[in-house]
Amino acid sequence: MAPTPRATATGKRTAAASTSEHSADTTPGILPTTSRRAQLMATPKRPLSPFMLGSYYRIQLTSFGSLLHRATGVALAIGSLVFAGWLVAAASGEAAFAAYSAALASLPGKVALFGFSACLVYHLLNGIRHLVWDAGHGYEIPKAYASGYAVITLAIIFTAVLWYVGLTAGGAA
Repeated sequence: MAPTPRATATGKRTAAASTSEHSADTTPGILPTTSRRAQLMATPKRPLSPFMLGSYYRIQLTSFGSLLHRATGVALAIGSLVFAGWLVAAASGEAAFAAYSAALASLPGKVALFGFSACLVYHLLNGIRHLVWDAGHGYEIPKAYASGYAVITLAIIFTAVLWYVGLTAGGAA
């Protein structure tokens, strides 16, 4: 008996993307016995999960974008703590604010601020990309790759423009 095609998130019925060649010999809705399950798990042609990087899995642009989106989210959370520290220093008095500002104006501080701004721009643009996906557009592989390259390219351009304007506008920047 052939397996029933599974419905995807978009409602289209498709065959499972990555299943073992032995999955069709089990009765739908009934779990295999413990010994059969052990035999299936030991099969060398089992599907490979994306977390198995290295020789098992070649990273794709879409998975790289997903990982980068998560990493930039973590970096933004850490950066928001730095921003909160800056606000606390501003509320604590002129000496504390000057010391904190001097730390941020140093080379390591500027590198951290640059990384924070790059994370912010990428996360914003990729979030817009996800909103477009939530509206049901851009799921096709060529469009997903084009939007991924667009997000990375625009993030680099916008971050460079942001820093160019910030460093050449004068003032405390």
